[in-house]
This record gives sequence, structure tokens and C-alpha cells, in this order.
Amino acid sequence: MTDWYPVFLKEMLQFRRKLLRLGYIFSAMMAPIIYLITFGLGLGKTVSLTEGTDYLTFLLPGLVAMSSMNNSYAWVASSLNLSRLYFKTFQILIQSPLKPFSIMIGEVMAGMVKGLFASFLIITVGFIVPSNFSLNLVFLLALLINCFMFASLGVITGMITKSHEDTATYSNFFIMPMAFFSGTFFSIDRIPMIFKPLIYVMPLTHTNILIRKSYFDLEGLISLFVILFYSICFFHVGARLIKNYNE
Repeated sequence: MTDWYPVFLKEMLQFRRKLLRLGYIFSAMMAPIIYLITFGLGLGKTVSLTEGTDYLTFLLPGLVAMSSMNNSYAWVASSLNLSRLYFKTFQILIQSPLKPFSIMIGEVMAGMVKGLFASFLIITVGFIVPSNFSLNLVFLLALLINCFMFASLGVITGMITKSHEDTATYSNFFIMPMAFFSGTFFSIDRIPMIFKPLIYVMPLTHTNILIRKSYFDLEGLISLFVILFYSICFFHVGARLIKNYNE
């Protein structure tokens, strides 16, 4: 039942070394803080929302969702890519007695911790700046599922990329568009109808919908179902790729 723990511990030991560097914490916060200052504090007094809340309060949950996506995904994708293609440590992991399912769980759990850590930094800032930002059970559930979902997607990317540059390519085509067009910085209701089908296919869109809810209404339940569906699919595909690995 705990076969995944050695994989998780290996990643956490590497993560701890990064945490000891003060620059890592600042780099994890830099992009969200820039967005917060530019969009939140800069436009917060001028932007009106149909949701009946101020812009800064609207923006902070979106930044948490975006930050958790970026960090959960990027760490796992880069770590697996490098261990497969450059350090060759993943091949040793595959040849060990560990089951592919245990490797998948260990990698995803590690990605979740990194995503949650980055989110915690933004949440801390959210309580410092003048806003009505608050936490609730729906927010925390959406955050956990989001970290799990994108850590699982990171495993897929880490397993299928053929070079380290490919990881950046996938990020540019999939992760970056989601960060800007999935309701992080503005309400999805303001998107032209012709683009909405594409927007609603993006998993981060449904995280942004759910993470701003204080209770489960019909829209929230639909978004919860969608991100759970994506999470199961990503996890299943990632586990299959590890099981069928033959490089």
C-alpha cells in the first residue's frame, strides 16, 4: 500500500534542496505577484464584474488555480523528462520491484505537494492585500483536484516528450493558453459565444468556475464532474504510459 512512498520521498528530498534556496521561493511567487499587481491592484478599482464582487477578490482564486496548475504540471513534466532522457534514473526506477501504478502515485503526489506549496504562497498574499478573499471547503476541494489533475497531465507530458525542449512546446500550446483564456483574469461570460465551446473544453476553466463557488450549485457540480473526469483520464493514461515504457 505504501510502495509509492520511495518515489514520493525522492522527489521531496529534491524539493527540499530547492526550498533551502531563497531564490526558489521568490521565483515561485514572481509571476503571480506580477499578475496580481498589474491586473489586481492596477485595474482593481476600474473593472466591474457581473458577479457582484470587486476585481481583486475575483482575481485571487484564479491566480491560485493558475499557480497550482503551473507548478503541479511543470515540476512533474520536467522531472520525468530529465530523468528519462538525460540522467537515466527513470530506467532504474522501472527496473525496480515497484509497480507502475505505485510510480504514478508517487510522481503525482509529489507534483501535488509542489502545486499546493505555490498555491499557499498566493493564498498568503491574498490575506495580506485588501480584498474579500476567503477559503471554504469548495475552494480547497477544487484546489486539491486541480493539483492532482495537472500533476497527472505532467506525467503524460514527461513520458511522451523526446527532448527537454518538447516540454516547453507542450506548455506553450496547452498550459499557457489555459492560464489566460480559462477565466483566470476575466469572467468567462465576457468571452464571445463562438469561442465558448473551446473554452469549456479546457480543464482549468472548470477549476476556475468551481474554486470561486462558496457552495455546490448546478454549475459547480458540473464543473466538479468535468475536472474529476479529466483527472481520472489523465491518471489512467499516465499509468499506462509508465506500464508500457520500453526505452
